[in-house]
Amino acid sequence: MRGGRLLASAASEALVSADILIQGGIITEIGPNLVSSGAEILDVEGDIVLPGLVNAHLHSPGNLMRGTLDGLPLEVFMLYEVPQTDGGTEDPALVRLRTLLGAAEMLKLGITSVADDAFFVPLASTEAIDAICGAYAESGMRATVGLDQPIVVEYEKYPFLEDLLPAPLKARMDALPRETAEGMLAHYDHLITRWHGAAEGRIGAAVSCSAPQRATPTYLAALSSLSKTHDLPFFCHILETKLQRVLGEEKYGRSLVRYADDLGILDERMQVIHAIWVDEEDIAILARTGVTVAHNPVCNMRLGSGVMPFRAHRDAGVPLCLGTDEAVSDDSHNLWGAIKAAGIVHALATPDFDRWPKAEEILSAVWDGGNRVLRRKAPLGRIAPGHAGDLAILDANAAGFRPLHDIRRQLVLCESGSSVRHTVVAGEVVVRDRRLTTIDETVLLADLRAIEPKLRAQAAALRESAAEVEPYYREMVAMAAARDVGFTRWVGR
Repeated sequence: MRGGRLLASAASEALVSADILIQGGIITEIGPNLVSSGAEILDVEGDIVLPGLVNAHLHSPGNLMRGTLDGLPLEVFMLYEVPQTDGGTEDPALVRLRTLLGAAEMLKLGITSVADDAFFVPLASTEAIDAICGAYAESGMRATVGLDQPIVVEYEKYPFLEDLLPAPLKARMDALPRETAEGMLAHYDHLITRWHGAAEGRIGAAVSCSAPQRATPTYLAALSSLSKTHDLPFFCHILETKLQRVLGEEKYGRSLVRYADDLGILDERMQVIHAIWVDEEDIAILARTGVTVAHNPVCNMRLGSGVMPFRAHRDAGVPLCLGTDEAVSDDSHNLWGAIKAAGIVHALATPDFDRWPKAEEILSAVWDGGNRVLRRKAPLGRIAPGHAGDLAILDANAAGFRPLHDIRRQLVLCESGSSVRHTVVAGEVVVRDRRLTTIDETVLLADLRAIEPKLRAQAAALRESAAEVEPYYREMVAMAAARDVGFTRWVGR
């Protein structure tokens, strides 16, 4: 890569002009006027060159649902996101299509790596797992895929709901198909054996329990063992909402962070997703155990979950990464929007402006936190020898840089993703002059448009079917909202 102006890391204060040599997918040399016979030359004279962005939390199965819902609290929202159905496994062709759509969107935004916490409605299958991983391999993107699948009956995931539901609805939930620990461990054996390290190392496996209250202690222990044996990330949603805080009190007599710690599953491989309704003791546990917390600020606002205690986490030494969550709770895969939201929403949490996030901290969450949570052999998030050759190249003449005063601050506050010209993953140019080189976007969009009427009909049918149970979920949420838990994460409460 010739002629770029590099921001090597979140700690870099200014752009530095240099060439970059990538061999075997790894950055081998950085400096002026580099020469390598036979190498492809990407001329980026005057452009801004960044480490590829890491979207550290996503659910690709939501890729076809953007714009389908108004703002709803998580527990009501999930009636539509993960509907209770007695249908079979998902169509692999549809799974491939929706995964490719997300990958295409992310690559054109300079996002080179993603942590995909994939769920299945209602059951997982090897064909669907292969469709997700195969689509990422096809796209040229770097992806780490976990299987986010609860194994307990629906009403056991929540406080109050078992008592609120009429007996016929509970019986119906009992009868619905759901995965077992044994079945999911077999799926993990396939994921790890077939896909971990595939596509020249771009595809990786992770484990996921979805959330500790959606699994059993035995299954949680088995997943933790898999994570340790294979050095895999472990994805786990914890204390995303106030209702989950109340659930911990009602079901376990302690917070879900303390519950997970007592089970011994918190360690440096774990990504704790959201961590909003945590107290000081929870944060101290997260810091002690070495987990990384995934911050999803747009999703947190969209679902009214609350404002994550960013500064408290940072002060305690809890590493943070940044994600978009999914295309129905962020309504895009645009990590730049999450970057800006993270940079400004925490000003609502305290009038002490010295405690508001700085641009370097937000970019560090994207690059350093993303690298930490994905646990790749070739480290991500820096332009340095020995690091992965994953780069985003931005047009320095774009509106967000007119004029250019402070590159880090303007990346956080001014960039929308529209200035991304090229994207490079493992040394391969996957977006060139804003056009995908690995995916035929015309065909992809034609396939999507062909199924749009069916998707709209399915969304309408889902709204109708959820109407029968939604009143009980709304009552449950209201009961949890009224509970005094000793603190709040809602603005102005």
